[in-house]
Amino acid sequence: MAEYKLEVTTGDRQNAGTWDHIYVTLIGTEGQSERTELDNYGFDFSAGTTGIYTVKTSSSLGKLLLVKVEKDPFLFLPEDEWYFSKIVVTTPEGEAILFPCYRWISRGELVELRGGKAMKGFEEDHALLTDHRKKELTLKKSLYQWKIMADGLPQIIHVNKQSELPAEIRFSESKSSEIDDTKTIIGLELKLKGMLGSKEKWERIEDMKEIFWFKKTTMSEYVSEHWKEDDFYGSQFLNGVNPNVIKRCSELPPNFPVTEEMVKPFLAEGTSLQKEMEKGNIFLYDQKRMDGITPRTYNGEPLHVTAGLCLLYMNPEHKLMPIAIQLHQQPSEQNPIFLPSDPETDWLLAKMFIKNADSMDHQAVQHLMNTHLLAEVFTVATLRSFSVIHPLYKLLFPHFRYTLHINIGARTTLLGPAGVLHLTTLGYDGLLELMRRAHSETTYSSLCLPENITARGLESIPNFYYRDDGLKLWNIINSFVKALVEYYYPSDSEVLKDTELQDWISEIFTHGFFGNKASGFPAECQTVVEVIKFITMVIFTVTAQHAAVNNGQYDYYSWAPNASLLLSKPPPTTKGQSSMKTILETLPNVGETVSFVAMGWMLTNKYTDVVPLGSYPEERFDEPAPKQMMKKFQAELSRLNEAITTRNSRLEVPYTYLNPTEIENSVAM
Repeated sequence: MAEYKLEVTTGDRQNAGTWDHIYVTLIGTEGQSERTELDNYGFDFSAGTTGIYTVKTSSSLGKLLLVKVEKDPFLFLPEDEWYFSKIVVTTPEGEAILFPCYRWISRGELVELRGGKAMKGFEEDHALLTDHRKKELTLKKSLYQWKIMADGLPQIIHVNKQSELPAEIRFSESKSSEIDDTKTIIGLELKLKGMLGSKEKWERIEDMKEIFWFKKTTMSEYVSEHWKEDDFYGSQFLNGVNPNVIKRCSELPPNFPVTEEMVKPFLAEGTSLQKEMEKGNIFLYDQKRMDGITPRTYNGEPLHVTAGLCLLYMNPEHKLMPIAIQLHQQPSEQNPIFLPSDPETDWLLAKMFIKNADSMDHQAVQHLMNTHLLAEVFTVATLRSFSVIHPLYKLLFPHFRYTLHINIGARTTLLGPAGVLHLTTLGYDGLLELMRRAHSETTYSSLCLPENITARGLESIPNFYYRDDGLKLWNIINSFVKALVEYYYPSDSEVLKDTELQDWISEIFTHGFFGNKASGFPAECQTVVEVIKFITMVIFTVTAQHAAVNNGQYDYYSWAPNASLLLSKPPPTTKGQSSMKTILETLPNVGETVSFVAMGWMLTNKYTDVVPLGSYPEERFDEPAPKQMMKKFQAELSRLNEAITTRNSRLEVPYTYLNPTEIENSVAM
């Protein structure tokens, strides 16, 4: 007789356990075991527990290939899905083999698990496993299909409802209930105050501090006190929620006729605009891609899109100061250049209209499209292209946790007919057009942070903490990916032979970027170096980059005068005609304001079901080497956390969004 010891773990999740009968069959190169029920005394499969069982066979089964798990009803009890984490099988020869599952199993379902070392397709050495892998990939391609969301945008998962996703891809029950509770509490408070749906205009700026009683952050309070200050305004282009737009300016665009005389009072004594451009101290914010997009109508009249330009100066005190603003692309008498010396409310309005355009670019392009939708492309391609035993599936899958669920929800709550983004100046159609234009210009290098920073000429601008922390994170992620990829791909020939890897790259190129070679995205990978860079970009995008554009939304958007997605009056066309009353009339009404603020709170609230960057709670790798690489990755992230915390302790305005402890391991909210 031969004995196999089975350690069967039920996930530590709400309602993960089951009363049903669980049966196991072991399949090896030399035969298979009897179908054996796993049954100890008492309740066997409760949440967060590991049960130990024995399967006996007449002789050794040889090399274990598959473990077959079945779930049958217990008496007449109703269906209770089982969240099955893993089995560790110890063979008669003393070898312990991990068979990961990490999914919900329904009554009557049969699951066949692969175990042991991660394997690429061309490494399969048994006909049964080759056939099993082929069937698995065929099934996955039918389960996860592509569909068009809108012309010119990355394609999305074919399902329309979150409930249609496999249970293990959806939010946990605890996360869903926390989100529902947060929505309810927000709604009740705003209804109680008479703000929800109110069409009243704000009577005083200070009244906006009363939107929520308790939902405040240190940063949101700071913003409400300092929003008028030019140095704080400029700093947001570096360390706010949209740090990806400004560029160094060595020559003024011909359609932005700023003169030396205009800006001389705002430059250091004895210098000039030309000299400061030559020194690399002048920067440009240019929202030209928004030019000509039709805005939505508001109270029967079209709103006004300001595809403007803002010139910024890094002064000797290392403060980035706005020194000139033009609100439309083409200069004219009705499109003056606003200056800090203009009447206070004229200058405030000019800054507000630039931030209105910037906020829409941030939400639609930098946040929704360049993190959420690209993460969805990466997720669907991964689910379709890789077997679960593939090393790159084991590496990548944890970085796509909850992404499909949150994106399907966002298409309803944010972009749907009643979605918050319909309330923006551009409205739904305008935002889609903005995203189309931006996506047609998206390049591979723009998603690779070191190249992005260099292309924008921002390598040496001081106090740019998004760059400083982001580049360190890029390098830490790159080192981890390099170690793991080189372990599984000792040569370029291994890359070329891996059809699943090539299929993954091709799916992303085809469905994310429509085969556009001008984008610089690879259609295939030929070398180990290329694979390392590509996977680094993917993981950085869905972790660090998403945190940078997501986590500060409440901080910066909860105070509408600082950044509003809607401005309801036309921008100023002449100087000296505005007042604080004009600003109040231009800001969204009470109901619109609280809708934007509530969205910011929902998207940045701290929920308990969070996996931070570098954490891999699901044990998918059986080999010691990748486990050791993960520990090193976590240690490097911990050191970066300490360095950022120390630096932030010395700053008046700390930059926390790229502290590893604040970054989720996936686009999960």
